[in-house]
Amino acid sequence: MAQRGGNNKGGQRREDCCSFCGRRRNEVDIMFQGVDGSNICGACIEVGHKSLSEAGLAIASPKAKQPKAEVSMNDVPKPKEIKEFLDKYVIGQDEAKRSIAVAVYNHYKRLSVAQGDEDVELDKSNIVLVGPTGTGKTLIARTIARLLKVPFTIVDATVLTQAGYVGEDVESILSRLLQAADYDTKAAERGIVFIDEIDKIARKGDNPSITRDVSGEGVQQALLKILEGTVVNVPPQGGRKHPEQAFVQVNTKNILFICGGAFDGIEKRIAQRLNTRAMGYGRVDTESIDRDNMLKYVQPQDIRSFGLIPELVGRLPVLTHLEPLSREALRNILTEPKNAIVSQYKAMLAMDGVELEFADEALEYIVDKAVEFKLGARGLRSICEAVMKDLMYEAPSSEEKRVVVTRDYADERVSRAPMTQLHKAV
Repeated sequence: MAQRGGNNKGGQRREDCCSFCGRRRNEVDIMFQGVDGSNICGACIEVGHKSLSEAGLAIASPKAKQPKAEVSMNDVPKPKEIKEFLDKYVIGQDEAKRSIAVAVYNHYKRLSVAQGDEDVELDKSNIVLVGPTGTGKTLIARTIARLLKVPFTIVDATVLTQAGYVGEDVESILSRLLQAADYDTKAAERGIVFIDEIDKIARKGDNPSITRDVSGEGVQQALLKILEGTVVNVPPQGGRKHPEQAFVQVNTKNILFICGGAFDGIEKRIAQRLNTRAMGYGRVDTESIDRDNMLKYVQPQDIRSFGLIPELVGRLPVLTHLEPLSREALRNILTEPKNAIVSQYKAMLAMDGVELEFADEALEYIVDKAVEFKLGARGLRSICEAVMKDLMYEAPSSEEKRVVVTRDYADERVSRAPMTQLHKAV
């Protein structure tokens, strides 16, 4: 009797047949393909699962998990408590942390109203964070994810392209959220999404493009309905690599979107706008303007002129900024937070039985260099890596149990480090 699995049945190509039962793709509901080109159909998967169940070896599916408890306002941290938690990890940026705390708390309140019988319908307030690189936008998002009782994911806008072009579709944002919710659709529909590098999808010109701007304006247009609230067909495994997968419908009405971006060069647009109002009604006192921190005057029209389309700006009603890190803030970042850079190095060397200390002069030197390179907190990490590279190499094999990093030692290591390393921003 001829074998069916993996053979060229009736001239049918191998990739169009199940490698186990030989059924053709058009004869089954779903077909999964492996990395080596082998296939397995849904019917064979059911047979295999039944065999495992009989042997007591079956793995519980995500649907078999206990349903997540509904959000209770009694357990939700208040805005002040959310900010206090952020203060443990993020130095400064009080205005941005207050905005995030209020937005997250209101998000929980919207969910509680959606679960009840109230007649009041609360609209969500999506947020956009504007701030230079290294000021803590992504850190705030990662930190608040530890506190939340709803699914949370961080996605990068730079990989998104318009549907039909190389890159990821906008729907992949929701695929990430669905994965964070263990494929629980109801839980994902209560989640929060942080879209990083939102400024990188700005359209290339001030006027609407007459040609395809597939990684800029096209992505913004695709985001519109998702941000506002609609039912989206989401590929659960993400992307176009699995065209046979069944789509999952996700309603984005109750999903909170937080967007962050550096918007490099927007200060010039803000300054230009303020100067145009130097006369007449609404005149701005130009002498009182803080020219070292123009971002505090950012308005929706500024991010619109930067390249975000008006429809997208209208769906991001809360606009807040992050302050450029002062020298004092950079100094505190080195030692004060729970995830302080100095504490991390101390913990790593302690695993090798070595006690590490930084002289105050060495810390001041590292801060001075960070200010010089203008890379914010990421500059601190790059400089510390240059200072600690030789020490981290030698300490595990050394018999010394205590090491002190002095200013001279730091200066010597930094001065001979490649400048490309010092300017590298993660």
